[in-house]
Amino acid sequence: MEALIASYGETSSDSDTESPAPPPEKKTSQESTPVLPPPPLSLLDSPNSFGFLDYSASQASRVRNFPHVEGNYALHVYIPVYIPAAPRKEMALFMRRLSSVVPGLHAVDVDVPLEVLCKDEHRFEQVVLGREFHISLGRTVPIRVHQIDSLVAMLKQKLQTQRRYWIDFSKWEVFVNDDHTRTFVSVEVITAGLAEITKQIQAVNEVYKLHNLPEFYKDPRPHISVAWALGDTRESLKKVVEDERRKSTVAGSLQKCIFTSRFSGIECKIGNKTYKICKFSDE
Repeated sequence: MEALIASYGETSSDSDTESPAPPPEKKTSQESTPVLPPPPLSLLDSPNSFGFLDYSASQASRVRNFPHVEGNYALHVYIPVYIPAAPRKEMALFMRRLSSVVPGLHAVDVDVPLEVLCKDEHRFEQVVLGREFHISLGRTVPIRVHQIDSLVAMLKQKLQTQRRYWIDFSKWEVFVNDDHTRTFVSVEVITAGLAEITKQIQAVNEVYKLHNLPEFYKDPRPHISVAWALGDTRESLKKVVEDERRKSTVAGSLQKCIFTSRFSGIECKIGNKTYKICKFSDE
């Protein structure tokens, strides 16, 4: 999550939670910065360690969607999603085929190249698909500290009581971010769960408008993103995704629904703090 927020502009005011970094050591003119190899796969043993695995090559390529301003915090409202164990193998196979054709794909959040992870099938499935994903209900935007309490209170008021429902992730799709700096391989919601998520997006939009924040896309397409590539490679990547889908269909391995997940709540992350927004009517 922290890496994805970083690509859209993470909190600009972490000084109250983190100690300042020590000043860099002076280097002599003869010294040069060593080129680091990809991180060893042994570092990926625990999902809790993913946040420390920002691969140096991809880290340097991130571009903020909004400028760094002291006192700003990144706001993200989303539905947390976990992919069940059963469909992961088929999805991992699809992603491995994709990475063999498209160089430069990275796992979302951990930002490790898929070609590095492909060396270990079990680790590939664990790192790329075995963690928390997000369906965004609003744009990731900067807010000021004085807006936090009001935003959280209004989101809870609008979305306080929700009923549980099932979400079908039915289609591999390709999206690009607003400034065309990154392209994403995603799984889209087009049937079950779409109506409920659309209503929740509308509720979040109302809260954003009251705080003079930009609303979500006019025709939202709920999805989770599982991999990314640098730049706007939408057309070429979409062609490869569609080719792989056709091959899967011919092989008889492509199902109507890629996987199904039960709606588990709505969360709001502001800076480094996460707020639980809703409760369920059956609790």
